[in-house]
Amino acid sequence: MKDSQPSGSEYVIELSNAQFRWADDAPPTIDIEHLTVSAGEHLFIKGPSGCGKSTLLALLTGINTCQSGSVSVLNHDLSQLTSRQRDRFRADHIGYIFQQFNLLPYLSVIDNVLLPCHFSELRRTNVSGSLHEKARQLLTGLKLPEHLLTQPVVELSIGQQQRVAAARALIGSPKLIIADEPTSALDYDNRSAFIELLMEEADQVNATLIFVSHDPTLESMFNRSINLPQLNLAGKHV
Repeated sequence: MKDSQPSGSEYVIELSNAQFRWADDAPPTIDIEHLTVSAGEHLFIKGPSGCGKSTLLALLTGINTCQSGSVSVLNHDLSQLTSRQRDRFRADHIGYIFQQFNLLPYLSVIDNVLLPCHFSELRRTNVSGSLHEKARQLLTGLKLPEHLLTQPVVELSIGQQQRVAAARALIGSPKLIIADEPTSALDYDNRSAFIELLMEEADQVNATLIFVSHDPTLESMFNRSINLPQLNLAGKHV
């Protein structure tokens, strides 16, 4: 496992003295002096529940913004963007696999996967050929049976819904893929196929993959790992 920062690559993520707290009188949840991530890197972030992993991901996607310091993603200081600009930036450039999936239950599997292409012209134009064919290709790669693709997503198992969420994040070749505990409901074989497809799709477009998990057996599959409690100074404020 390589713990040193790779050199010679453009940084797609850079945090500098970034602090975030949920209330003005609360101690920081995130307090990171410096963190950089290079283009095309596969980064594994580990740490126990409550150490700030999901909060960090919310800062990287612009869902939340830090109160001090800076969070730069793809050469954009997210704190300098309006809420609407951050929404557009996230739709165009970030594929997010949410821990709770955030699928729309009344839509079919295919329609859930295609959602990013409805919200982002850039993601739509990044797909060469048929959008439906690309969605099918991603779902097949994630070992989802063909007969399920037109079914309402609520009829799928939790593990199958997790794979739909991954395909949705990957479609349209976003430059940054963020996965928050994405393999918790998958068995060994499906978990391996899941991660292999994530990495393959990321490598095809030199996208950066940020992967958060409690599962230490996955760590060796990544270029670099970060133990967030060692990086996040917030615990020192408690």
